[in-house]
Amino acid sequence: MDWTLIAALLAMGAFGGFCAGLLGIGGGMILVPFITMIFSAKGFPPEVIVHMAIATSLGTILFTSLSSVRAHHLHGAVRWPIVALLAPGILVGSWVGPWIGKQLPAPTLALVFAVFISFSATQMLLNRKPAAGRELPGSAGMFAAGGVIGVLAGLLGAGGGFISVPFMSWCNVKIHNAVATSAALGFPIALAGTLSNVYFGWNVTGLPQYSLGFVYLPALAVIATASVMLAPLGARTAHRLPVQSLKKMFAVVLYCLAAYMLWKAVR
Repeated sequence: MDWTLIAALLAMGAFGGFCAGLLGIGGGMILVPFITMIFSAKGFPPEVIVHMAIATSLGTILFTSLSSVRAHHLHGAVRWPIVALLAPGILVGSWVGPWIGKQLPAPTLALVFAVFISFSATQMLLNRKPAAGRELPGSAGMFAAGGVIGVLAGLLGAGGGFISVPFMSWCNVKIHNAVATSAALGFPIALAGTLSNVYFGWNVTGLPQYSLGFVYLPALAVIATASVMLAPLGARTAHRLPVQSLKKMFAVVLYCLAAYMLWKAVR
């Protein structure tokens, strides 16, 4: 890789890592559009660019989530019982998500990405108050919810915060706890999703050199290094911000990224 590419990946990783800690979104919603831009500029095969961006993003979350959740845990914000209930379904769903993604052409995958993050941004921006008595579902419901979160996160290359944070907020989990708990959920999502992308991309022809399945290893290494360094700063910042500011920030970031991916889908 040339130095300009390394610098771009470092800057992107730093920004993604900060947002991962700040918003509990694993960095994937930030990284996928930017990785798509860079892979497009490098002349990667168009039919695999979005798939590789998603797979590489998931790989970075393996490292970012550990760094981010440690900072949130030190604030006592992670709801570990929620993590334990959601994780089994998430592992299953995160393996299935990349398989679904492999069946879709790149423009369709980009469109799906744009639609889902726009939906999540709207839910946050509307700030609808959940019913006072609404609580998290039982074990079966949490497994099902984890499965849905895992499928969407594995499909879109994100840490799942774009759906797990609104889901927990809807069930009256405080936003700071929801963000911190979502950061903890990023690891099982990234683990199953990355392994799935390696497996389902293993025999795909035309992938660039240094690819492991759909995962592009040089970009993974550079982005992960920068992300891990900035994620704790984002997490500390999150605990200093008021709830409404955090929700609005989450929504604005997601809308901007949805717009780019929509453009990528229709161009």
